[in-house]
Amino acid sequence: MAHAATAEFGYLPLTLVLLAAAVVSVPIARRIGLSAIVAYLAAGIVIGPWGLGIFNTPGTIIAVSELGVVLLLFVIGLELEFSRLLAMRRAIFGLGAAQLAVTALILGGLATATGLLAWRGAVVGGLALAMSATAIALQILDERGHLQLPYGQRAFAILLFQDMAVVPILALLPLLAPGGGSKTATLPEALAAVAQIVGAIAAVVLAGRYLLNPFFRLLAGTGAREVMTAAALLIVFGAALLMQAVGMSMALGAFLAGVMLAESNFRHELEADIEPFRGLLLALFFMGVGMSIDMNIVRANAWLILAAAVVVTIVKAALVWLLFRPTCPDPGDGWRAGTVLTGAGEFAFVLFPLAVSFGLVTTQQGNLLAAIAAVTMLMGPVVASLADYLLRRLTREAEQAPDDFDGARGSVLLIGFGRFGQVVSQYLLAEGIDVTAIDNNAQRIQNAGRFGFKVYYGDGTRLDVLRASGAGRVRLIGVCVNERAATNTIVELIRSEFPGTKLYVRSYDRPHTLELIAKGVDYELRETYESASVFGRHTLEGLGFDAERVEAVDEDLRRRDRDRLALQQSEGLYAGLDLLLVTPQPLRDPGRAGRALNPEAEDIISHETEFSG
Repeated sequence: MAHAATAEFGYLPLTLVLLAAAVVSVPIARRIGLSAIVAYLAAGIVIGPWGLGIFNTPGTIIAVSELGVVLLLFVIGLELEFSRLLAMRRAIFGLGAAQLAVTALILGGLATATGLLAWRGAVVGGLALAMSATAIALQILDERGHLQLPYGQRAFAILLFQDMAVVPILALLPLLAPGGGSKTATLPEALAAVAQIVGAIAAVVLAGRYLLNPFFRLLAGTGAREVMTAAALLIVFGAALLMQAVGMSMALGAFLAGVMLAESNFRHELEADIEPFRGLLLALFFMGVGMSIDMNIVRANAWLILAAAVVVTIVKAALVWLLFRPTCPDPGDGWRAGTVLTGAGEFAFVLFPLAVSFGLVTTQQGNLLAAIAAVTMLMGPVVASLADYLLRRLTREAEQAPDDFDGARGSVLLIGFGRFGQVVSQYLLAEGIDVTAIDNNAQRIQNAGRFGFKVYYGDGTRLDVLRASGAGRVRLIGVCVNERAATNTIVELIRSEFPGTKLYVRSYDRPHTLELIAKGVDYELRETYESASVFGRHTLEGLGFDAERVEAVDEDLRRRDRDRLALQQSEGLYAGLDLLLVTPQPLRDPGRAGRALNPEAEDIISHETEFSG
C-alpha cells in the first residue's frame, strides 16, 4: 500500500507521515513532562519497520537526517569564537580524553567479565558506548538554556573531543581485526592521510578568515534572501563534505565553519537562515534512530538490554561527575552534565556494522549492541530531565529555610537581587557601604556567588526573615523584587514593624506607584521609567536635536509626570490627561518644519495601557 502511494504521489505521503508524527507526538510528550527528543524516538518506533511498518529502511532516513547534526554543530560554532575555543583546549583534550578513555575501559571490562563479548569486541563496544549522542546532549542543554553555563561548556568540550576521536577509532578497527596486520596502512600512507586532514582544516580556517565575509557581503548586495540561505547551506555542507573526504567527521567540518564565522557581521543572519532546516532534520534524525531499534532483538533479550542500558547510563553519569568534582564548584552541575551525556553516540550505528564486517563481533552481537545503544539514547532525555528535577527539588528543600544571617550587618538591606538589585548594589558597594542582600531564588544566589557577591537565601515577605536579616537596625531598606504583590506585602510589613526605617521601592507601573505613595514609602521608581527616559533623550540626540533642547524637553516631561502623579493621587488614574498630550511648544526636526503632536497620535497614546506605565 505504501509502495503504491509512493509510486503515484512520489514521496509526499511519507513526508506527510513524518510531519504528522512530529506534530502529534511532541504535544503529548510535553503534556506528560517529557522532552521532545523522547517524542521523536517513540514516534520513530511507532511508524518504523517494527511498528506500523510505514518506513522499512530507517538507514536511509538516518543518512539524510544526519545533516541535522551537521547544522546543529554549525550553529554551535557560530556561538563560539575562536579565542574561546582556544581557551577550552584543556577541557577538550583533558576532560574529553579522560572521559572517553576511562569510560571505554570500564564498559569494555564489564563486557569481557560478563562473557558478553570477547576482548576485541569489548574494545569496540566500550568505545562506541562511551561516546555520547551529540544531538541529544546539545538539544537538552539548548532547551534548558544551559549551554553557556560552566557545566554546559565542559559537557560540550567532551562532545567535541569525541567528534575528533572518530578518525583514530576508525583507524583502530583494522588493527584489531583477526589477521588485521595485512590491512594496515604503510607509514607513507598514514603520513599522507594526516597531511590531508591538516590541509582540509587549514583550508576551512583560511576560507573562514579571508573569503567568507567578502563573499556574503557580495551576496547581501543582491537583496535576495533566498540566495543568502543557499549560500549558508553551501558553506555548511561544503565544509562538512570536505572533512568527510579526508576521513574526518562531517559535524567537525561544520563546527569549524561556524567557529570561523562567529565574528562575522552576517552571523545572526546565517543562524536565522539555518535554524528551520536544523530543527526539522534533527527531528527526522531522532525518528530514524527510533525506527532502527530492532524490536525482535529487544523482545528476545529485553532484560539483558535493559540491564546493560542502565549500567551504561550509571557508569557514564558517575564518571563524568567524578571528573567534574575537582573543578566544578557545584556537585549538582557534575550530575547534570553526567546525565546529559548518558545516551550512546550516533557514531555507534556506524561503528557496530563495521565491527561486524571486520569480524570483531558476530551479527547477533552487533545487533544486540546497537539495541543497547538505541535504548540508552531513548533513556537519555528521561534520565536528564529526572536528574534535573531531583536536583532542583533537593536544592529547594535544602534552602527553603532562611539562611543563618550571622554576619549580615549591613547598613542597607536589599530585598531582591535580580538585574535591578544587582545594579543598585554596585552603586552602594562603590562607596564602601555595607549591604545585606537577600533573595529567594537559589539559582540566582549561586550565580551571584560565582561573581563574588554574598547573597543570603530568604523570602522577604516573611517577617522572621526580615528580622533575621537586620531590617530593624539598617538605615535603609531597598525593595527590588519584580512582583507587584510581593512588593506590596513587604512594604506593609516594613511600615508596620519597622516604621522608622527609610524605604526605597521599585514599582511596577504608574498605578503601582500610586499604591506605594499611598502606603508612605520614602522613594519609589517605576522599573522602566529611567531607562525609557534615557532612551528617549538619546533618540532625540540621534535625530540631530541639540543638547540644550533635549535637556529642556526632558525637564518638562519630568515636571509634567510629577504633576500628573499629584493629580492622580487625589482624582484617580485618568486625571491630568492634558499634561500627557500637550507639548510645551512644537518640536522642530532639523530638516523640516515644526509640527505638534497630530490628532491620530493623540488617539493612540490615550489608550489606557499606553499611559499607565
